[in-house]
Amino acid sequence: MTMHSPTPKVRPEALAERVYQALKEEIFAFRLMPGDRFSESEIAGRMAVSRTPVRQALFRLEREGFVEVWFRSGWQIRNFDFAWFESLYDLRTVLECEAVKRLCALPAAQCSALLTGLTRFWCQDERLTAGLTVSQHDEAFHMTLVAAAGNPEMARIHAELTEKIRIIRRLDFTSDDRITATYQEHEQILQAIFQQQTEEAQRILTDHIAVSKAEVRKITLHRLQQARLQPIE
Repeated sequence: MTMHSPTPKVRPEALAERVYQALKEEIFAFRLMPGDRFSESEIAGRMAVSRTPVRQALFRLEREGFVEVWFRSGWQIRNFDFAWFESLYDLRTVLECEAVKRLCALPAAQCSALLTGLTRFWCQDERLTAGLTVSQHDEAFHMTLVAAAGNPEMARIHAELTEKIRIIRRLDFTSDDRITATYQEHEQILQAIFQQQTEEAQRILTDHIAVSKAEVRKITLHRLQQARLQPIE
């Protein structure tokens, strides 16, 4: 008789992580909309897991501000708090302007070496047109600027707030003119940094972020519904 080895069990932590990542992607892709309600049992059934990893994932998402628990009636995707998002954009501006200041103070050769990848992508390579892909590279652009400034704590805080605004940031790349503007403004920021024009680089950067912040104010549930019907890809 052939003996079969038992199927290895998946660690509970790994299951919770899997559910967490899947739910967050559904939120970011607007397959789960602000205001949508659901139960732990519904998620568990859909993802073929027990309620325990679902609950762990949901409490993690709650701490990060994406969902809220409605006792006796399950969970709900949090409605957008635009004042909170705008405060994150303000903090982002402070951190990135400080990073630009530090980069402009570096020797030109060192600064150029740190930002070689950004220069190639935003100034030399063929431009991309897919909104989601450009959004991901936009995140990488700003995170690289802060990381290159050399302060790990600045980079950590910036990465955390980047994660928090990602859900709304994607909607800034649903039109061709915003994608074109992003390429142009990133190139201008890099040129000003390489020329060690601190105030000019900070001005362009601040205006660049302010436009995204303004887009946040324009977002309505109608636009989110459109995003759900036509996912950003």
